[in-house]
Amino acid sequence: MSAERKMNTNDIVEYLRDHPSFFEDNADLLSRITVPHPLTGQAIPLVERQVMNLRQKNRALESKLSELIQFGEENDTIAERVHRLSVDLLLARELDAVLAVIHSGLREDFGVPHVAVRIWRRQVNGPESGPVSDELRAYAAGLEHPFCGPNTGSEAASWFAAGADQVRSLAVVALRDDAGPFGMLVLGSEDPRRFYPEMGTLYLGRIGDLGSAALSRCL
Repeated sequence: MSAERKMNTNDIVEYLRDHPSFFEDNADLLSRITVPHPLTGQAIPLVERQVMNLRQKNRALESKLSELIQFGEENDTIAERVHRLSVDLLLARELDAVLAVIHSGLREDFGVPHVAVRIWRRQVNGPESGPVSDELRAYAAGLEHPFCGPNTGSEAASWFAAGADQVRSLAVVALRDDAGPFGMLVLGSEDPRRFYPEMGTLYLGRIGDLGSAALSRCL
């Protein structure tokens, strides 16, 4: 005769899984089973421990919901600002007016302290016609999405003139139309975390598209 096999934890778990009505058939057992309190180690009823677990899960869900609501409100605010920028760009008919809208909108509505634009398709009045290296133009041609990251002595950071030395993070957006890139929009901040590599660039891309359309209309 073979020795009787002792039940292990897996056997108990499997039995309870195969007999879901076990605790229903033995309801009084629930009130007599105790488990250690997760903080004090004091023995508490299993039912009380289950209630604690449910409360913890509920708090985690409430925190996640609050986070999602906050993100939604922030996105609504940004979307409203992009909408205002869109309307202002539509109303701007001349190149100087479009450039003024881009600068004022990004600085005042989006709180970006440093904004620079370069255009190399056509000679224009002002700093927008400043020199741009062939390397940077080639970089713009390959820039499918906005770049965000630290300022590591970028040529584009020098476009900010006053305060350029204090800029610690950048966002670079290529301006392009069907003929290809014709310029670049650069945003800068003294805050090294204002523009960082992992940040979302959806709205930056849309601002770049809006600026590209408005500018190309005047070139």
